[in-house]
This record gives sequence, structure tokens and C-alpha cells, in this order.
Amino acid sequence: MFFGATGDLAYKEVFPALLGLVQRNRLDVPVIGVARSGWDLAQLRRRARESVEHDAGGKGKVDEEAFARLSELLRYIDGDYKEASTFRRLRKELGDARRPLHYLAIPPSMFATVTEGLAAAGCLDAARVIVEKPFGRDLASARELNQILHRHLPEDRIFRMDHFLGKEPIQNILYLRFANALLEPIWNARYVRQMQITMAEDFGVKGRGAFYEEAGAIRDVLQNHLLQVLALLAMDAPAVHTPDATRQERSRLIEAIRPLDRSSVVRGQFRGYRDEPGVAADSAVETYVAARLAIDTWRWAGVPFYIRAGKRLPVTDTEVLVEFRRPPLELFGELIPARSNHLRLHLGPDVRIELGMRVKVPGDQLIGEDVELEAANFAVGGRSPYERLLGDAMRGDTDLFARQDAVEAEWRVVDPVVGDDATPLYEYDPGTWGPEEADQLIAGDGTWSVPS
Repeated sequence: MFFGATGDLAYKEVFPALLGLVQRNRLDVPVIGVARSGWDLAQLRRRARESVEHDAGGKGKVDEEAFARLSELLRYIDGDYKEASTFRRLRKELGDARRPLHYLAIPPSMFATVTEGLAAAGCLDAARVIVEKPFGRDLASARELNQILHRHLPEDRIFRMDHFLGKEPIQNILYLRFANALLEPIWNARYVRQMQITMAEDFGVKGRGAFYEEAGAIRDVLQNHLLQVLALLAMDAPAVHTPDATRQERSRLIEAIRPLDRSSVVRGQFRGYRDEPGVAADSAVETYVAARLAIDTWRWAGVPFYIRAGKRLPVTDTEVLVEFRRPPLELFGELIPARSNHLRLHLGPDVRIELGMRVKVPGDQLIGEDVELEAANFAVGGRSPYERLLGDAMRGDTDLFARQDAVEAEWRVVDPVVGDDATPLYEYDPGTWGPEEADQLIAGDGTWSVPS
């Protein structure tokens, strides 16, 4: 079953993912939608139809046979999450289900209420639970929520969803690093000068101002998405290829990240954000964040990691830049840019892998120029992140879900800088790369890489 069946997330992601699972013959059990919207089953089915049509780009492109099967699987229960009667009806609808999967596609503030309701009605026996990010609002609330979940569920039946981990380009980071022997010898502080991660969006909050007022860029993407990307870039190789071995290495890396402070963070807000519906006229919520992080391990001691994310930037692109150090001696007497040697990973909307090198210009003199060698360039395809992750949760595969220790470690990193009064807030114009203070943050190590 999934809670929040009439919500925005269900419309944009869940129904198309469920249809994909049906198409691949990986879903043949009832799907119980739960919400408090005053709907009935016919309305839910219409909503599902609208969702998959929108995802397919319009009418006439939906797999009719698969949608008919999905429609037959749908059930609906309308009720208040705070009322015991709602969960008693859920228990009855579950019937003799032996291992139900409960997906909480609802605001984090309702996680505890729904979990306790499920437990009281006997709906958590042998069950698995998926919770959406953000998992808590800070370290204290994340710990409290973990305690509530663990009163009723062991860790291996809790699936903390971060759809970024289900994206094909993010999966490619892990594969690229550990399927190629040429990278590992230079993937350390001796050869890497710095790393940058940029998550740029050219759009605003798309009418979700009320939600964004509760989140902001730090809670929405830095604490979860981008720290998980950083973990994949910087973690050690797992000893064996098992789900928990990979999660263990991600967790160990995040635990080694030094907590942020005021001097290592710049928050920004684009001009016009306060005019968005649902946004306070005096809002101090950030739509942009830039941060300088340090990882206290032998492999990465002294290497700065720069992360920035923002809305209403010039492009929509997610990029990783790994800048390598220059040779210890420049033999040819040139003034060479520090970024001549680098690895650039475009993680969306397209996938590209580019290696920056310096090559000689034809002629009598030993003069060079910077070039980028394109190792890969392809459109993102395959299953959607939600289809992949929902399918994994149904099988009990925890590999692409966050562990309790990793989530709490992420909050320890950002906890000192969450809150409207933790750090200054700077305005920036839409269509620019954020406040100029972010350029000052990185100035000691060069400039931000501009996604192309």
C-alpha cells in the first residue's frame, strides 16, 4: 500500500513506476492507495490514468494492456491518518498478505503518526516500510523517527528512499570507479587537487512554495542527494559485492565528513522567490547553497570538496568535476591553467564522461592546449529511479537505500548550518550562478566549474 495516493509525488512518480513494474511482470499483487481527500476508487483510477498519460507525453502512448492490469490491482481507502478506524480498514483490506510493503509518500511530519497507526492495527507484522526523504528536519528529529521505527521494525525492513541513488548516472559513479583499474591509483589526496559537485536547476519551485518553505536547499538536496553522491565519489571499495557492504562503505565515508560551520557555507535566495504562492513575504529560506567540505581520512586529508545547488540558475545540469594536480615540475615554461587535467562527469539530464588533458599544438614549439576527450555520451534511459527502488524494496534489496547510521551522519554534517539564522542569506538574480559570495568561498582554490 502507499500513503499519499492522491498527492503530487504519486502523480509524478509513483503511478508511472507501478505501471513499469506491471509491464515487466514484477507487480501482480493488490496496490492499496491511502489518502484523506474524500475520493473513491474510481477517482483514484482516473488519477492514475492521467498520471501515466502525462508521463508518456500524451494520450495514445500508454500501454493499454498493462494499465488495465494495474487498474485492476488498485484499491483505495480514504481516511484520516490520525484515526484508528483508518488503520483497522487497512488491516481488513490486507487480508492474508504475508509481507506487505507500506510506502509513506507523505510529509515527514506524518511518518511517526502513520507508523504508530500501522503498528497498533497489526499492519507491521513481517512488513517493510519505505519512508521518503527528508528523513527528519535535523539530527534530533531523525534520531527520534529512527527510534519510533525501530520499536516496530528491524533495520533490514526499513527502506529510506532517496531517488537519486536509483538514477542510472549515479549508479554509473560506483561502476566507473571500481570497474576500471586506471582510476584507483590516482584517486587520493596525492593526485586529486579538489572535487566539485554542481546541481543546477533553471526553474524555480514550480508552485511548491509551501513545501519549499519547510525544506530549503540544504534539507532538500544537500543533506541527502549530494552527500550521497559525495560518498560514492570518495568511499573505499567494498570488500565484497553485497548490498550491505556497499552501504557500509558509504556510511563510513559520510561519518568522516567534517561538520559544516558558518565560514564554509553560503546561502542564497533568488529575487522573486518571496512572490511565489505559499512563500512568506519575509522568507529567509535558501534556494541556493554552496559549501566547502573536508573528509578526515588518510585518502582525502587536505582535499577540499565543493558542493553547490540552486534554483533559477542558467541551466539544468548535474555535474561532478575531479580536478587533478599538475605535474610536480612544468618542463615547457608555459603558464598552464590548474584545471588542465580533470575528469568531468555529467549526471543529467544527459550522461557524459570527459577527460581533460593537455596536448601539443602542431608546430615547431612545445606549446600546448587544453582538450577534453569524450569517453561516453548517451541519453539517460532504462527504468525510472522510482520503478527501480520500489522493485528493490518489494524484493527486500536494501542496496540503494540509506542506513540509519548514514542518515544520522548526514544530519551531523549539516546540523550546525540548518535554520534561517544559522548563516547569512544573500540574494541573487535569476539566470545567474548564485550570489557572488559563493565565488569568494572557492576563491582560495580557483573558480567554480561551469556545466556545459
